[in-house]
Amino acid sequence: MALPKRKDVPVELTWDLSAIYPTEEAWQKDLEKLKALTTEIESTYKGKLTTPETINECLTKLRKLYELFIPVTSYRELAAEVDYSDAALQEENEKISRLASEIFSRLSFIDSELLEQDEAVLQKAIETGGGNSGYLRDVLRQKPHHLQPETERVLASLSPTFSTPYQVYNMAKLADMHFPNFTAEGQEFPLGYSLYEDDYEYDARTEVRRNAFTAFYGKLREYENVTAAAYQSQVQTEKTMATARGFSSVFDSLLFGQKVTREMYDRQIDLIMEKLAPHMRKYAKLLQKIHKLDKMTYADLKLVVDPEYDPKVTVEESKEYIEKGLSVMGEDYQQMVRDAYRERWVDFAQNQGKSTGGFCASPYGSHSFILLTWHDRMSDVFTLAHELGHAGHFKSCNAEQTVFDTEVSTYFVEAPSTMNELLMGHYMLKTNEDKRFRRWVLSCMVGNTYYHNFVTHLLEAAYQREVYKIIDQGGSVQAETLNRLMRETLEKFWGDAVELPEGSELTWMRQPHYYMGLYSYTYSAGLTVATQACKRIETEGQPAVEDWKRVLAAGSTKTPLELAQLAGVDISTDAPLLDTIETIGGMIEEICQLTEELGF
Repeated sequence: MALPKRKDVPVELTWDLSAIYPTEEAWQKDLEKLKALTTEIESTYKGKLTTPETINECLTKLRKLYELFIPVTSYRELAAEVDYSDAALQEENEKISRLASEIFSRLSFIDSELLEQDEAVLQKAIETGGGNSGYLRDVLRQKPHHLQPETERVLASLSPTFSTPYQVYNMAKLADMHFPNFTAEGQEFPLGYSLYEDDYEYDARTEVRRNAFTAFYGKLREYENVTAAAYQSQVQTEKTMATARGFSSVFDSLLFGQKVTREMYDRQIDLIMEKLAPHMRKYAKLLQKIHKLDKMTYADLKLVVDPEYDPKVTVEESKEYIEKGLSVMGEDYQQMVRDAYRERWVDFAQNQGKSTGGFCASPYGSHSFILLTWHDRMSDVFTLAHELGHAGHFKSCNAEQTVFDTEVSTYFVEAPSTMNELLMGHYMLKTNEDKRFRRWVLSCMVGNTYYHNFVTHLLEAAYQREVYKIIDQGGSVQAETLNRLMRETLEKFWGDAVELPEGSELTWMRQPHYYMGLYSYTYSAGLTVATQACKRIETEGQPAVEDWKRVLAAGSTKTPLELAQLAGVDISTDAPLLDTIETIGGMIEEICQLTEELGF
């Protein structure tokens, strides 16, 4: 059946945004407060940020503004994410986007005036700033790349236009693409974005899976040029801004905010492409053998090792898996998991126009909100555990840090989420010594956690790096170029172990991460830290858990390197990544061995 409209899905499967605002009137009240506070800050402090005392008074008011701004905008943004086909919701979200640009245009004087002050004044403000100190340190760090005040004001006012490429991408993907039915095994099947990504990709029936692939990518092909134009606009804007701000490359510009080096970025891509590829090719060949496929194609890579041992898991049943699986984190963490189900933090529903994939939004001052689509698979359980890792992370750092100190580097932000997936897997391995069960759990970890983060997102990152190299050299990219780069990336990783059918090269069209800077590679970076920290928890127990909790509470008060060190992991060297790759390889070897012992 075709996906229902949003109004027709069961309310218990949707998230409850009343946790942010119980009524539209309450939201409107905070909106008016936000506008008034903007005017107050502008009229009181513009042209007067000359002393440490005044600077901190202003920043304290700015913190209050952020504490209003985040829930006010999140309330509209989250409503829009679940139904891109609803024009009214999209218009309300656009209104908030325009208001946001107006606010930050009017308040752009703050950073500009701070950077005009002597460093001694700013250092004194940092010493006495308390919760403002992190903000001031970041301002100082940005000084070489800050533009003239009027330029910064204009750029702030233009900020909604910078998100236009992403909006075009989402509208094409979620509102305009209408997939035709396809036939397989003498039947007709409905097709949609989420139906393909969450259902047909995993279907054990070869004809259904491969025919769905052909139909899905056939529809993507119709939109390749408009999607490429949106992406070209995105990367050229990023290059223009990098040059304007004095960065030598777009890589330096995008990594600047992550507080990591180019070496750390390149290491993730280069080592995984070289060292992990042989292990994953072996895993692909195992899938081909188990499923008795005539050939192993790109359409077959999401198959599970043991489809007959892949239990259906309802939303209700997932509670026990996740609560017990994350029990090592303590009672407070388990209570958060229970609250997430009881208070409807999670949007499980399948409906037309809903954003694909999964994410966790954690508005300061509220609990988190998790978007995913539930298909009764164990992979959904791991996805929910992943997103609850984000929720637990920001529950902790939001409670311990001011709103200025919660913008955790994207290099590290996927570590707490992937840690939860590992804790789930390790817990399950301890509950049953049966060989078939053990193979199933290991394959869940390889086929979900590590495949998603060390293969899917890593290949995105390898492809993305080639795009930015072209842009850095003054070139541009069109659909033909993007298709070539993606196919070359896939060929390099999979070699002759996996055949790439027509359409595989369009995989670049499926991911929103390309509109979020250098984000894709951070999944493997975070999982590298998580793998090493999880090993500590397995061997050292509670002391390692307590270290991890301190990491979660630290927010953005530490760099990724410092956060990893706090967890007992040294990411200044290749060692953690190489060990993680060998860990994956060891798991694949064991899956192969167990398959031989089981005889199927």
